[in-house]
Amino acid sequence: MPKRMGQSQLKTAVLGLNERGRHLLEAAGAVDGLEIQAVADKDQNLAEQTGEAWQCAFYDDYRQLIIQHQLDCLLVAAPMHSCDEYVRMAMKKKFNVLKLSPAARDFEEAAELVRLAEEQEIQFAVANPSRFAPCFRALRRVLEEGKVRQPFILTVFRNIGQSERPGWQADPKLAGGGVLLHDCYDIVDQAVLNFGVPQQVYSLSTNQAQDKQQRLYLTEDTAIVTMKFSETFIGNLIASRRPGAGPREERLMLYGKNTVLTVGDAKLTLRDGLGQVSEQIEYGDDASACMSELLKDFAASVLSPDKNKLTSGGRENLKNMAVVESAYLSARTGFPEEPARILQMASLDAGEAATV
Repeated sequence: MPKRMGQSQLKTAVLGLNERGRHLLEAAGAVDGLEIQAVADKDQNLAEQTGEAWQCAFYDDYRQLIIQHQLDCLLVAAPMHSCDEYVRMAMKKKFNVLKLSPAARDFEEAAELVRLAEEQEIQFAVANPSRFAPCFRALRRVLEEGKVRQPFILTVFRNIGQSERPGWQADPKLAGGGVLLHDCYDIVDQAVLNFGVPQQVYSLSTNQAQDKQQRLYLTEDTAIVTMKFSETFIGNLIASRRPGAGPREERLMLYGKNTVLTVGDAKLTLRDGLGQVSEQIEYGDDASACMSELLKDFAASVLSPDKNKLTSGGRENLKNMAVVESAYLSARTGFPEEPARILQMASLDAGEAATV
């Protein structure tokens, strides 16, 4: 519901009113620091209906929204292929930008946005609401408390289940990638956040296309990614969004010395070497609440950047993009790839990026 403008509120607009964009708008509306001034979507009727509901300006032309307003914040839910030039235009007008994950279609595009944001001295954030989810907060707390000693295997299984997909997500040029980039970005973020940038990444992927030539023109719907974090610690991510694969399912397991940690089925469980439960934490993850917490963090970082460090900044997300880029490169070459080399290719300090 629209809020009255206050002194500490940030003039905000939402670009893209797909399902994720509408959820983003609702979450932004619950944050006191954000004042929704405009919305835009290429569907004119949707833009008009949303604008009227929120009592704000509405556009079916992204460029016009950027030109007509001097905003503090632009929240981007539109797919990157439809708005990349307008996001850059917004940054050049010194709009702080928050983009729904993934950060970009590929590492090069993400690095360009990061450099532009730093040149303009604005905030560029990537929405990783799982960082505010109770399950992953509990995971991080357990790891910081040292309850999983000498971890040696991380395994993640994610079945997205059957869901409707926009046609552009099957086009590698428009989407940049498939299940790994668009459905597993958050879990890659958690792996990098908790365990660092892998030294090597090896990946295999496929899709439901019948012949090999056709697969070159479709994004992957099934992927296996192996990550080497150290000489004694490796990880494995298995993901699929193929129709008919059953209901959504997600499970993370971490094996350490005499301890097995499991995140799944709405709880975090620790078991000892004999399989006996030593600790169990139940949680209820609310996607809207997580997004609202993320937006509060973003607003605070814009209002007082010296006091409130951005939780999921663009430069930090280059680590995630380097891992994803390495996986796609490995799937093409058939060899392990090094994320640090991807970071160096963009003239970034890999050592600095790996420790941000």
